[in-house]
Amino acid sequence: MEYLKIRPLRIDDLEAIVAIDEKVLGEKRRDYWEKKLQMMDDKASQVSLVAEVQGNVLGFILGDISGWEFGVPDTIGWIDTIGVDPAHQKKGLATALSQELIQRLKAIGVRTIYTLVSWDDWDLLQFFHAMGFTRGDMINLELKI
Repeated sequence: MEYLKIRPLRIDDLEAIVAIDEKVLGEKRRDYWEKKLQMMDDKASQVSLVAEVQGNVLGFILGDISGWEFGVPDTIGWIDTIGVDPAHQKKGLATALSQELIQRLKAIGVRTIYTLVSWDDWDLLQFFHAMGFTRGDMINLELKI
């Protein structure tokens, strides 16, 4: 994509992220994103990026490095959330964001990256498969109460 710039996510990207999230999910979650970005800002292990074209944020990806949670070593990275404005999807933004995040995580010693995807989200499963992700060794367990 012409004029694409990928840069670290900043707190002042809040409004753009809220707008993208609202377009994707159909609801405005400003409080959720305010808290999430504040927590991100407080953690040195965060590696989160935005994609912008001519100063407009069109997509974002939130990443983190494991700190021995769940018995997983600190060479593990996580993709927490990825979002792209629906008007700009299928144009390579998510791929560019993911590739840049992967390179940045690799540069700081991460050797494996995890993410969670719902089994019925076929588009997202296909996207991550195209990025080279495969089914991992961990199993997601849940208890509905």
